[in-house]
Amino acid sequence: MHCIKCGCEESKVVDSRSIEEGNSIRRRRECLNCKYRFTTYEKIEYTPIIVIKKNGVRQQFDRQKIINGIVRSCEKRPVSMEVIEEMVDQIEMELHNSLEKEIESSKIGEMVIEKLKGIDEIAYVRFASVYRQFKDINEFKKELNKLLK
Repeated sequence: MHCIKCGCEESKVVDSRSIEEGNSIRRRRECLNCKYRFTTYEKIEYTPIIVIKKNGVRQQFDRQKIINGIVRSCEKRPVSMEVIEEMVDQIEMELHNSLEKEIESSKIGEMVIEKLKGIDEIAYVRFASVYRQFKDINEFKKELNKLLK
């Protein structure tokens, strides 16, 4: 790490702290040449996840799209934005931990449905009805019956 004052490459770590819920490390460093102290940050670098859409198009994973869909299904429901973001964090972490570089959008949708089922049943049914594209009331009834069992 280069000192920002003198450019020397040699420094020592004076203090390290975990930040952002353990996803980053903040380090205080001291230049061994001029004794200037500065701060550096280390962050986990994830391999990008590629989502394969139903039509075969591939695009980079966008957590905001998931958040938007969940927010719409939770409209006028007692589900906080904090809970939604935590749910999306869990989904994103599961995707990274799966070690798959490409994943079908249908798998992500099913992950959202499973998480919503445990949080709010109305939001779950709303999301499922749009995601699974129910064609008639009978498909909707089947989903409700599964939920009631």
